[in-house]
Amino acid sequence: MQKILPPLFMYLLFTLFISAQEGNIQGTISDENGIYVPGANVIISDLSKGAISDFDGRFTFVGIPEGSYILSISYLGYADVEQQVEVTTGETTAVLITMVPKSLELDGVVVTSYGLSGQSRALNTQKTNLNITNVVSTDQIGKFPDANIGDAVKRIPGITMQVDQGEARNIIVRGLSPQLNSVTLNGSRIPSAEGDNRNVQMDLIPSDMIQTIEVNKAVTPDMDADALGGSVNLITRTAPQGFRLSANIGSGINFITDKAILNGSLLVGDRSKNGKFGWMLAGSLNDNDFGSHDIEAEWTDEFEFYTGVDDGEGEPILDEVDVDPFVNVFEMRTYLVQRIRRSFSANFDYQFDANNNVFLKTMYNWRDDRENRFRLEHEILDGEDIEADDFTITNGVPTRFPVEVKRQTKGGIDNDRNKNRRLEDQRMQNYSLGGNHLFGNLKMDWMASYAKASEERLDERYAEYESEYIINNDVSDSEFPLFTSADATDANDLGNFEFGEITNENQYTEEEDLNVFLNFELPADFFGNGDGIIKFGARGRFKSKLRDNDFFEFDLEDDFPTLADVPTKDYTDENYVAGSQYEAGLFASEEWLGGLNLNTGGESVPDEFLRANFDVEENVWAGYAMTNQKLSDKLGVLIGLRVENTNIKATGNQIEDEEDVIGEITEESSYTNVLPGVHFKYDLSNQTILRFAWTNTLARPNYADLVPTLDVVFGDEEIYVGNPDLDPTTSMNFDLMAEHYFESVGLLSGGLFYKDINDFIYVFQGETSDDSFGAGTTGFDVYQPLNGDSASIFGVEIAFQRQLDFLPGFAKNFSLYLNYTYLSSNADGIRNEDGDERTDLDLPNTAPNMFNGSVGYTDKKFSARLSGNFSDSYIDEIGGNAFEDRYYDQQFFMDFNASFAINDNLRIYADLNNITNQPLRYFQGVRERTMQAEFYERRLTFGLKYDIFKK
Repeated sequence: MQKILPPLFMYLLFTLFISAQEGNIQGTISDENGIYVPGANVIISDLSKGAISDFDGRFTFVGIPEGSYILSISYLGYADVEQQVEVTTGETTAVLITMVPKSLELDGVVVTSYGLSGQSRALNTQKTNLNITNVVSTDQIGKFPDANIGDAVKRIPGITMQVDQGEARNIIVRGLSPQLNSVTLNGSRIPSAEGDNRNVQMDLIPSDMIQTIEVNKAVTPDMDADALGGSVNLITRTAPQGFRLSANIGSGINFITDKAILNGSLLVGDRSKNGKFGWMLAGSLNDNDFGSHDIEAEWTDEFEFYTGVDDGEGEPILDEVDVDPFVNVFEMRTYLVQRIRRSFSANFDYQFDANNNVFLKTMYNWRDDRENRFRLEHEILDGEDIEADDFTITNGVPTRFPVEVKRQTKGGIDNDRNKNRRLEDQRMQNYSLGGNHLFGNLKMDWMASYAKASEERLDERYAEYESEYIINNDVSDSEFPLFTSADATDANDLGNFEFGEITNENQYTEEEDLNVFLNFELPADFFGNGDGIIKFGARGRFKSKLRDNDFFEFDLEDDFPTLADVPTKDYTDENYVAGSQYEAGLFASEEWLGGLNLNTGGESVPDEFLRANFDVEENVWAGYAMTNQKLSDKLGVLIGLRVENTNIKATGNQIEDEEDVIGEITEESSYTNVLPGVHFKYDLSNQTILRFAWTNTLARPNYADLVPTLDVVFGDEEIYVGNPDLDPTTSMNFDLMAEHYFESVGLLSGGLFYKDINDFIYVFQGETSDDSFGAGTTGFDVYQPLNGDSASIFGVEIAFQRQLDFLPGFAKNFSLYLNYTYLSSNADGIRNEDGDERTDLDLPNTAPNMFNGSVGYTDKKFSARLSGNFSDSYIDEIGGNAFEDRYYDQQFFMDFNASFAINDNLRIYADLNNITNQPLRYFQGVRERTMQAEFYERRLTFGLKYDIFKK
């Protein structure tokens, strides 16, 4: 380092001296409505210099000799612009440029062909980026304010989403699980409110608060490296060049509950008369009252019963019967959910002069999720609890056996916030202060941000009543297994259901992030082609993650001995989406549960929460240097190096026999990653581009996996162990992409990518061979996160989007949006419960096939779009063997939306979601064996949208 700094310092002084004899150009590009134009190509032909406008429409030229020059600006879908500019030595010349729609002259009639739509902004940005990206405007998706940002992201090639209560929540990029991807807001990492992973809740952010989504599939050295699958950057709306007002009000209906949907949003912004101060305020509200119908099953291929004989020492002798797979645990669930999403944003910027500007960007998201759940559970009584006369086996499948039956009500306290429901209060806030500065030839930008995500669930209550009786087990249709009582009176006699438990739980999780970064950029034309820069900088990220839960159980058996002694409700629904054959029956009412006084008299149950509690601090220091050079008129290269140092301090509990806390355990670790990268961009023509990238990325372990927890559960003969020695997962990535951009604002692209992954993380399920975890622990099942050996992913991506303007008549108003991704993966080093390496596994969370498609129609007044989204099934959780593996099933969503322009400012819209009634489905081992199938039904929304622009 000492050898590098002196020449770097001398180079800096030399460039500053030279810059005193030259001038600079600082420009801003907007459209006819005052909305900024990102991705515009700006060229000074006389000097062979070029620049690209950023997301705020800004571009900069430094080190320009004094004189008069012509700026040439090109942009897909817009007419080329030329503007003269005078450069004065030692000064920065400010210039404002307005783009206007391209017009065509046909038989003497001038026709405006294309406006600056969201698609145009997105494709221009994608085209001019040096690295491999996908850029999508939320306007392009055609979604209205009731949609979360996850619904928009799932349209991008190579991306699929995991859903929660019918909404897209967790993002999978190029087959990599959610915790392996980075999600940022204006370049600053978004913290996660999830307790046991790094997943960012994409359904927490409304889409109307975001202007552009940028997915970097090949990161550059000036980006955070923890983006093994990719980095998703959400860019908020900024102040326009003039006054803008946008408002939306809408309603709708959830067909599963026939409850109303309410939504509204307001956005207003302007700029001062002198153009220096800009502001934009935005707010959004969505109230959605819905639910879901869910069936769940666990499968086994083992069956034991009591022979009626003991071994002489009081231990029962069991006999084992060979059986085919059957359901040994079956649940039917009914969910009632109210989800209220609020979002607020305030963004400000101030231009001191042509060389200096600062900005403040803020966002606050707050979601209340109120839930009641009514669960009917059947679990087989086997082993010593069942004898030969108690069951029937038909053709190798147990079809009749005794079960323990539980009727459980989930709710919360009776107050204005909870309303007798479990209340999950999730919040995410982000505050970023930054600036852009120009000192001669030296460009500098900086930002400091604070972000916090939290999830609080107070007074979450469960009331459970239990019974035992004989059931008939029907697995003839293994996709829809069914348990029915052999004697109907057993299921309907509430007096047979005895008090099981009443519990009250509090959960709190928070994650805080403090980010600071500083970047410098200097002109450096190493190859004499008129263009080139060097860029270097540093970043610090300081993170803390806390989880603090408790759990209390209340013995109210004397007060409420049976289900017949409490108020009940019948939740049987003849329109139960999973099938009318499923009858929920009677449950303790949520009002009764919410009205119980559970402030005193409870007994703490440590085994329910101690393992989950932890405190983690993670500090990351990073530095980088890179250069962007033109090797020729057509070929450009970006080469650089990033170094990241990570320090972790994790504290967890050492627990014995589920409830005895022996003490806290704290472990510290650190590691350093050196991450080089190279990006090539070759312009075959103005419209056709080839790209190649070699990058190195990483993914840090989940916090819960790093915590040095030791939990020995003697009752279940199970041991849960954390692993503070986990290494981060690293990947060497190769990308090759070809893109052709149509003048009519469209794209045809295809590419290949390969990822060579080391030290991926999975949960090992094994068995102890000695008493290394304490006396008497031989033969216990052990669950511990471990590093696998290596894995690889090979993928193919193709995409097409275009207005079909070459067709005759009204057909030219149609457009297509299509993309397909194929993945092939393998993983080494995963071991089964016997310690043998498994060779039959793909890398978890890699969907082999993903497809998005939509057909749209747009004319001057009316627009409509029919969209489909498909992702293939993939392994989600590795079991002890292939039979126990859990898979996330394939899913196909179809949506339709339409709008009609009443006038230039007012538009009416309607949106029908989940036309296919796609459930969330998991299966065990093979697709035919359902583990979970949760249905959400369709959702209809409609409303009015108003926009006004005054430049």
